[in-house]
Amino acid sequence: MDKHVRLCLFEPDIPQNVGAAVRLAAGLACPLDLVEPFGFVFDPKKLRRVALDYHRSASISRHANFKVFDDWRRSEGRRLVLLTTRARTAYTSVCYAPGDILVCGSESAGAPADVHAAAELAVRVPLAPTVRSLNVVTALAMVAGEALRQVRPAPDVGEPP
Repeated sequence: MDKHVRLCLFEPDIPQNVGAAVRLAAGLACPLDLVEPFGFVFDPKKLRRVALDYHRSASISRHANFKVFDDWRRSEGRRLVLLTTRARTAYTSVCYAPGDILVCGSESAGAPADVHAAAELAVRVPLAPTVRSLNVVTALAMVAGEALRQVRPAPDVGEPP
């Protein structure tokens, strides 16, 4: 098993969020898992348009359903970290580990009970009382930033491209 922190979208509804997640995965050098079914027709051409040319540098795996994904990640010995508004634990107050998979539920319905039950850890991004949730990729970026800060050394950024 590689020790990369992985990003995961569970049954995404919005193709633009998949494109943004591809760009995030490429930028952070984190593999991206996409759990089907999708709430849209998956068109690689449209995805490339949204993800720009970042799809070439992203490592993307598609899984036919949650059971297939969950069987795979268990066989790899990876911990499932669910980002959910129902969690009591703030994402900044836990210890992340190499190999963790950070998963967001679908935009319209969140994560169902079986995904909650499979998660070894559930975290939330604390929000203002009047706000229900963040965009899934925004939340994923925040939690990924904290997880990566903890598990891998900061890269030498160097000059901008």
